[in-house]
Amino acid sequence: MEAGLSLAPSRATDLAGMRGVLEQTNPTEEVEGLDRALLDQFGETLAAFDAMRQAEGAALEALLRGQIDEIEALTAEAVNAVKARAAQIGETLRRNLAKVMDNADGADPDRVAQELALIAVKSDVTEETDRLSAHVAAARALIDEGGAVGRRLDFLMQEFNREANTLCSKAQNTDVTRVGLALKAVIDQMREQVQNVE
Repeated sequence: MEAGLSLAPSRATDLAGMRGVLEQTNPTEEVEGLDRALLDQFGETLAAFDAMRQAEGAALEALLRGQIDEIEALTAEAVNAVKARAAQIGETLRRNLAKVMDNADGADPDRVAQELALIAVKSDVTEETDRLSAHVAAARALIDEGGAVGRRLDFLMQEFNREANTLCSKAQNTDVTRVGLALKAVIDQMREQVQNVE
């Protein structure tokens, strides 16, 4: 109670009885003023929106370029790890060759040659690292192109992921496997960002 007045809780009937709540009036005068104010500020609002989108796009581009650089560095690291494991690969191939040759008595020579070729292919990741390098170049070209490249980048992310998976499955070496897993992590992060590209 203040100044001799007591305030009771509002009821729906009190609100409905207030002037303008249930009455229909012609709001043309009020809307015309609002229309003018909105139209006067529309250009400024649109410019601010456009500036925000450009800033967001520039930040996204920088992030994607950084992730592409990281993929390129990891691909080079995979190539170096493969070179470093060359002796191990040679020993593994010799062991596998010996197993094939021990069981080759009476076997078809063509079949033996196929098995040997299959063993060699399973350990060679040159094709995967070459494709990863090609995908890096393609991703950079798409970003440089600008415009609506989101779908094409998304498709490229699938290709990156396919090569990283194959690299991991062929690794036969902890260093190459570690690089392959790091590649998969960066590719997944990049895929999330690509979803924001038109």
